[in-house]
Amino acid sequence: MRHFLFALLIGLTCVQADAFSVDTKFNAHDLSISWEVIQNNKPANGQSLNVLTITNNGKNTLSASGWKLYFNSARMIASATPTGNARIDFINGDLFGLVPINTFPELKPGASVRVEFVAEDLVVNTTDGPEGFYLVWDNQPDKGFNIGEFTYKPFKPNYPGLITPEIIYNQNKIITDIPEGQLTKVFPTPVSYKETDGYFDLQKLLIGVGSDPLFDQETRSLRAYMKSLTGEKFNMNPNSKSYNTIDIVLKNSLSNEGYELSVTHNSIKISASTPAGAFYGIQSLKTLIPASAYAHPKKEIKIPCVEIKDEPRFAYRAFLLDVGRNFQPKEEVEKVLDVMALYKLNVFHFHLTDDEGWRIEVPSLPELTSVGSKRGHTLDSKHYLPPSHGSGGDVDNKTGSGFYTRADYIEILKYANNLHITVVPEIESPGHARAAIKAMNARYDRLMAEGKKDEAERYLLSDANDKSDYSSNQYWKDNIMDVSLPSTYNFVETVVNDVVGMYKEAGAPLNTINFGGDEVPTHVWEKSPAYLTLKASHPEIKNTGDLWYYFYGKVNQLVKAKGLILSGWEEMALRKTALDGNPVYVPNPDFMPEHLQAEVWNNTLGDGNEDLAYKLANAGYKVVLTCVTNLYFDMANYKSFDEPGYYWGAFSDIDKPFSFIPYDYFKNSKVDKDGLPLNRNIFIGKQRLTDYGKSNIIGIQSAVWGENIKSTQRLEYMLLPRLLGFAERAWAKDPDWATERNSTKSDSLYQQAWVNFLNVLGKRELPRLDYFNGGYGYRIPKPGVILQDGKYFANEQFPGLTIRYTTNGKDPDAKSKIYNDAVTNDNQVIKFRAFGNKGRGSNVTEVVNQ
Repeated sequence: MRHFLFALLIGLTCVQADAFSVDTKFNAHDLSISWEVIQNNKPANGQSLNVLTITNNGKNTLSASGWKLYFNSARMIASATPTGNARIDFINGDLFGLVPINTFPELKPGASVRVEFVAEDLVVNTTDGPEGFYLVWDNQPDKGFNIGEFTYKPFKPNYPGLITPEIIYNQNKIITDIPEGQLTKVFPTPVSYKETDGYFDLQKLLIGVGSDPLFDQETRSLRAYMKSLTGEKFNMNPNSKSYNTIDIVLKNSLSNEGYELSVTHNSIKISASTPAGAFYGIQSLKTLIPASAYAHPKKEIKIPCVEIKDEPRFAYRAFLLDVGRNFQPKEEVEKVLDVMALYKLNVFHFHLTDDEGWRIEVPSLPELTSVGSKRGHTLDSKHYLPPSHGSGGDVDNKTGSGFYTRADYIEILKYANNLHITVVPEIESPGHARAAIKAMNARYDRLMAEGKKDEAERYLLSDANDKSDYSSNQYWKDNIMDVSLPSTYNFVETVVNDVVGMYKEAGAPLNTINFGGDEVPTHVWEKSPAYLTLKASHPEIKNTGDLWYYFYGKVNQLVKAKGLILSGWEEMALRKTALDGNPVYVPNPDFMPEHLQAEVWNNTLGDGNEDLAYKLANAGYKVVLTCVTNLYFDMANYKSFDEPGYYWGAFSDIDKPFSFIPYDYFKNSKVDKDGLPLNRNIFIGKQRLTDYGKSNIIGIQSAVWGENIKSTQRLEYMLLPRLLGFAERAWAKDPDWATERNSTKSDSLYQQAWVNFLNVLGKRELPRLDYFNGGYGYRIPKPGVILQDGKYFANEQFPGLTIRYTTNGKDPDAKSKIYNDAVTNDNQVIKFRAFGNKGRGSNVTEVVNQ
């Protein structure tokens, strides 16, 4: 009997081993996956039916089981699949797992299988699809293998607000061509600009550069810049009378960032009261130089003679870059700083941490980067974070993994400081903190293994016994710091100390640290033992909502001790209460005396908080307008399947930042967040900005959040040229169309300004950006096309771009035929595409002849 049982156990073991044995010689890279949208509003209204086609391009067979395919999706996906051959499991955040079941076949070489799935949202553009597929074997569960090619098939949905080639054409047809000679040749638009007769010639060996000693750094920078344009050195020889001159002189009557620029036939003079003012005078000189001079060094460059007096409208002109979700290399950050400086922006809001990544080295807490800066396949986050936003299963990836060393960050600070840009670091808390939480858990595990319990617990941000059940807006279940833990404040203080030390070493200014504060979900902390303990000893804490004020009160004291002010998103400045039984937020009076800085993003049209920024400013908070409706450049430009970007807050083409009216953004709001005509009744009863409130609007800020920014190319595509529309509103004086009360006249004035702006960009600034600083990959909008009387007419948003077309079914390239006039063609398909000076093209406009 004993021999029989032994034999039976051996047999069962063999069967079990065979059942879970997988030939891992199969190369996951031989798999390709294609995503296709079948139909919106199916199987139910508000859902979308999709299909994945999985193809084996290799020489080995993929087994029918023993593996899973993991991927990311910003949209929630139903578990059951209509094809019944797979199950899709939600893991955490945006991570899902596809498990083959039932009828899933083994996939032989050359074979394909379809897996249908249901997303809980409609598909509008490519951002709504799955991404980052990788394979994990059941018998090798700790390793992810990225698949090969992932593609998607074009989808032509029929939904309200869809932007078609005909709509684009009709939008563009009101854009008239303005001769370049009639355009203002400095950008952003100066307060006072007058062209005089003649030109200043930059000629070989004929220029001297001198300045007041206060401006030595700006002088050196200008000399280097002129050399880059002409290939010659520039030195001042005061004894020579044959030199033309460029002088930077001190004029104390000018404002801190103001300047005057005078160009005559034999001299250029920049007047300023501070180095910053001199620097902005130099930036104006750069944009005054013809764009053609940037293509390659020239021996002669003609600069038009002008008289300019200028100063900024807002002292705080900021751009936010999120590198927490997807990393950007130091070189690209510096490239962004360069284009910010060119267009006179002076604050770089550096979003360094989030759920998906911690990007700055903190030597006191090494796990923040050894664990929190890496993404790869994991289900426990003990050694690194899970894949997100399509980063894939391999830890060695360029966007999911990465951080700035302490030395890197100090270099960035110095670089920005030389450009008169202040860097504001953002350390997300208490929400959006999963990277930090998991890093401190790893630190805890390491020190506990060494028998150092007290030290292990010193910086914990979560309690293993907290059974609170919550889900963030991004579907994370474990991303909120426990603000009841004393160790949380040890963590905050240590991070602050290390960050402050970097700024001191760099010699860079630091007057605030942004501590986030947004999107903390309901039900968090409810079952935290630390919360229950704290509540028992603090009678002012009656519920978890009161922990909000407790947390920011303590953090405020920490930063004040360092001589800093606290800044964060609008939730930091709000108090939750109720009105007629419904929860509402009002400005928190407790924090007003603390001079906190609130950066307000939420003015989503139709969601009820359109006036939130004005409420806070009217109540006395210092406010930075970061309005999602106009200033979020990670939003898709418009509603079209081929335009990438989120759209939950708005669609945001370049007209949105250009038309933004900071002191009355209700006035120029024309469409809702879905791109449909706006019902202006939503503004009834909303607070307008008072004169007192205006004094509390310290500036405006644009942003690129990083979920969809998976390369430097995508960053520049989303950022530019929208940043130029923002720069115009941040620097230039309040335009007459914004203050004109007669709506007909205001619209007419706006149209004139809009057309002028587009001509300036198309004929001067975009050609400059083709070559400036090595060139930028700005977005080139695709042409508008309309069919009238059997002829195809095409036009472009930016005068100066070149439209090319094909009739053979191929996409146009830089050698395709140039569109000059209406095209008559009997072929079934005709394609149009716009091109810049360096041959880069837009998306393709395809018109089918029906």
